[in-house]
Amino acid sequence: MAKRKTIYLDNAGTTPMDTRVERVVLKHMRESWGNASSVHDVGRQARGVIDDSRKRVARVLGVKSEEMIFTGSGTESDNLAIFGVARAYKTRQNFSKKNLGGLRGHIVTTRIEHPAVLRACQYLEKKEGFKITYIGVDKNGIVNPADIAKALRSDTILVSIMYANNEIGTVQPIVEISKAIKNFRQNLKTKTHNLKHFFHVDACQAAGALNLNVNQLGVDLMTLNGSKIYGPKGTGCLYVRRGVELVPQIVGGSQERGLRAGTENPALIAGFAKALELADENKKKESTRLIELRDYMIGQILKTIPGSHLNGDAVRRLPNNINISFENIDGEMLMLALDQGGIQVSTGSACTSTSTEPSHALKALGLSDELAKGNIRITLGRQTMKKDIDYVLKTLVSLVKKLRK
Repeated sequence: MAKRKTIYLDNAGTTPMDTRVERVVLKHMRESWGNASSVHDVGRQARGVIDDSRKRVARVLGVKSEEMIFTGSGTESDNLAIFGVARAYKTRQNFSKKNLGGLRGHIVTTRIEHPAVLRACQYLEKKEGFKITYIGVDKNGIVNPADIAKALRSDTILVSIMYANNEIGTVQPIVEISKAIKNFRQNLKTKTHNLKHFFHVDACQAAGALNLNVNQLGVDLMTLNGSKIYGPKGTGCLYVRRGVELVPQIVGGSQERGLRAGTENPALIAGFAKALELADENKKKESTRLIELRDYMIGQILKTIPGSHLNGDAVRRLPNNINISFENIDGEMLMLALDQGGIQVSTGSACTSTSTEPSHALKALGLSDELAKGNIRITLGRQTMKKDIDYVLKTLVSLVKKLRK
């Protein structure tokens, strides 16, 4: 039997490990297996690998190495940023539900954030007494910086915005949002309890496609994830600008400046650093290639399949993201039919794949339940070629006709 052709188009869910990264990981699994907290030679060797990796990651972001915290995932980094800032504020103010003193603590985010952010905010709101403002987006999935500015209050402690959305691919105006926060800080007349307004950005999907220099962007905390940049899974990092106070969410040893306890894995950390370097070095050339493929595929789908709709802004979107809704189609059935033909796509975030509810990001755009459920997400990758796109287009046209019948 001939081997089935496989075309992987779910790179927003995860990416295969780059062979260059794999070599780095295997090398350090063999050579740098010591506990980096140990003071003997084997431990010092492991510490050297981690220190070098931290410098490499910091160089990409344009920051000091001591401002980088290695974690186990993008989700963990998001949680550390949000819970860490909130609970540090809570500790300083020593407030309780009985004695809030009007300074409950306020967080601003959007309705289309990743669940790692949204559910953390919802938990703080329901369980710990914080106030959360969820900002809407326009029909193309873009947040208005003016809406962020209007939502800021004297007790706002954190703004958390996803740089590029994992489902619809929209790229947010991070610099403009940062300026709005900065202007509010400067114009705030009462420096209540020395309150600072920190800006956190989830950049997991943005890495390898967009500018990550945190000083140019004007952010205080940034989340990254190895599994989205052809690096090892189980790796991530959080940039924490000097002066940002966090309460650790994993306690124990003093690793990662006391903010993330647990024995570090030098091999995976080195792999993450290598993957980030490669992604950043090649982002311009690869983005140009992917944009050409992306726009070609979008154009062909909209042209050849009646009742198809692009979700998200046509221009201000990630180079590899194609999110389409089809009228009179069940997106999950279409995804499974494509999978049977060797084509892997998704119907939204892999982190919510077991949910039967329509995507919260698509609903935020104003889509009906029918269109939200008739959705598939196609995300191109380094391995995607024009011939793959043409094969998928031919298969997609046939399957949509068949399913509609």
